[in-house]
Amino acid sequence: MKEHGHSHAEIAARFAAPPSGGYLRDSVYGAIDGCVTTFAIVAGVAGAGLSPAIIIALGLANVLADGFSMAAANYSGIKAEADNMARLRRVEERHIRETPDGERRELREILRRKGLSSDVLDAATDAIAADTEKWIDMMLIDEYGLSPAEPRPLRAALATFGAFLAAGLVPLVPFVFVLENAFSLAIGLTAVVFFAIGTLKSYWSLEPWWRSGIETLVIGGVAAGIAFGVGSLFRV
Repeated sequence: MKEHGHSHAEIAARFAAPPSGGYLRDSVYGAIDGCVTTFAIVAGVAGAGLSPAIIIALGLANVLADGFSMAAANYSGIKAEADNMARLRRVEERHIRETPDGERRELREILRRKGLSSDVLDAATDAIAADTEKWIDMMLIDEYGLSPAEPRPLRAALATFGAFLAAGLVPLVPFVFVLENAFSLAIGLTAVVFFAIGTLKSYWSLEPWWRSGIETLVIGGVAAGIAFGVGSLFRV
C-alpha cells in the first residue's frame, strides 16, 4: 500500500482534507456476506437435488433482498452514530456556554494525559479553548471516544450493497449460462472469490496476502459446507 509523503505541500494537503474513515469494512463485509449467503443457498438447493431454475430464482432473490437488507441495516447503524455525534456536540456546546470553567478543567486534564505539563499545558489549554469548534472536536474524540471522521451512512450503505451484489452473483454464473457441472464450477468460482477477497483485504493489513486469502477461504468454506450438508438432509 502506498504510504503518504512528508513534504510541506503533502502534509498541508493531507491535513486540510476532512478526515475520512473509508469504506473498507463495509465493502469487505458486504462482499464476504454476499458470496457466503448466495453460495449457501446454491449449495443448500443443490444438496436437496432441486432444479437449476430454483437455484437461480432463490439466488437472485437473496442477492437483491438480502443485499438491500444489509445495506439498509448498515445505513441505519451509521445514521445512529451520526445522530449521536450531533447530539453530543450540542451537549458540549451547552456545557461550554453554561459551565466553561468545568469544561476547561476537562480540557486541561485531557492535555495533561497526553503528556503536557507546566507552562506548555497552560498555553495549550488557552489556545484550544480559544476556538470553540476545535475545543468541542477534542472533547468528542478524547472524552467520548468518537472518531474524527464524519459518518456518511448513504455512502457506506452503497459500498455494502455494491460489494454484496458483485460477490453474491458469482456463484450463480454457471447456472445462469447453463454450463455443464454447474455446481462444481460454482464451488470453484466461489472459492476464488473468497480467496480474492482475503487477498485484497491484506492490502490494508500486516498479514501476508496468502494467509489472509486462506483465512477468508476457510470461513466461507465452512459456511458453504454447513449449507450443503443441511440441504442434503432434504434431498428429494
